[in-house]
Amino acid sequence: MRLGQLPLKNLTRRPGRTAALVLLTAFLALCVFGGSVVVRSLRSGLDSLEARLGADIIVMPATAESKVSFKNMLLQGTTGAFYMDGSVLDRVREVEGVAVAAPQTFLASLKADCCAVKVQVIGIDPEVDFTVKPWIDRSTTRALGDMDVAVGCDVTADVGEDLRIYDLNTHVVAKLAETGTGLDTAVYCTMDTMRTLLAAAEAKGVTHKITSETDDLISAVYVKVAEGYDVGAVNNALNGHVRKVTAVRSRSMFTDVSDSLTGISRTVSLLIGAVWALAFIILLIAFGMMANERRREFAVLRLLGASRGMLARLMLAESALCSLAGGLIGVGAAAVAVFPFATLIETRLGLPYLTPPAGTILALAAGTVLATLLVGALSSAWSAWRLSRTDVGITLREGA
Repeated sequence: MRLGQLPLKNLTRRPGRTAALVLLTAFLALCVFGGSVVVRSLRSGLDSLEARLGADIIVMPATAESKVSFKNMLLQGTTGAFYMDGSVLDRVREVEGVAVAAPQTFLASLKADCCAVKVQVIGIDPEVDFTVKPWIDRSTTRALGDMDVAVGCDVTADVGEDLRIYDLNTHVVAKLAETGTGLDTAVYCTMDTMRTLLAAAEAKGVTHKITSETDDLISAVYVKVAEGYDVGAVNNALNGHVRKVTAVRSRSMFTDVSDSLTGISRTVSLLIGAVWALAFIILLIAFGMMANERRREFAVLRLLGASRGMLARLMLAESALCSLAGGLIGVGAAAVAVFPFATLIETRLGLPYLTPPAGTILALAAGTVLATLLVGALSSAWSAWRLSRTDVGITLREGA
């Protein structure tokens, strides 16, 4: 039998010990890969949300938070609506430092006979919108027309189908890319379509009336600050210049989300570090015990002509085989535990969650397997070095 066949033969000869080593490295790989994917998905979700918003400041009615959490609408897809006079848009544009101001109007549909699904409907002005329209343009070259809608990726309607909202059929012309947030369950239309839907909702008994100087109702104004102006100063100016509204910096709105993400990342990193250290110590002890058990075996191999380097490589090869098997099993187990339950993880954590692209996933998987191989190599290196320097004669006389 060739020396190169010994690693696999030795492992199969002691299946219990081999299974224990494989399971230990698999647990390490599961924690490293699963934790890395979750943290990366949370970071991708937050980055996607900030990119989709695209606004420095969001202006809402002062009473908005008492009716529905705007943040929950964005993060978790909670439906809701609040309104203010359309003339607010002109007053926002008058404030120095405002480069672009784009209105949006919200309407919560009902999951009843009047509506196909319960969704958040958002009306935009395609002429000035800079938050949603760029994402719509990536999905279709067709402009939103009368009763046309663009839907988030989680809405159960495909391009070309009709979506019934308050007994009116809207035509789906675009399906937007995933963001990992509540925006994936939203439906977008023009302001003209929104006025038609508001009237249909009123006919169904859903009241949206406010004291308004015009017939135009808007729910929020998204503001991009001109270059050279301080966002905080413009935000304060909006709160002082426009009555009965609250201007909020979009980044500060998600400060607690970012803080939660940082806390989760730190916890996961500590967990991975603890598992790494524990696995290293246990493997170090395990390989040390294996080395003591196999002193006579290695002495016999030396007598048969095996060099010290060959014996060291033999033990490192056994470690590599266990670590490779454990790494692949751990990555597979983590994939089964994480990917099918992405929506549940997002709901439980209450944070935006967007699974990274396939290339990133493969890179994380490869890095995890390499990490388990490194742990196995380091933990067996000392035992391999000691065995390679064992005196053959003394070892054989001890066993006589």
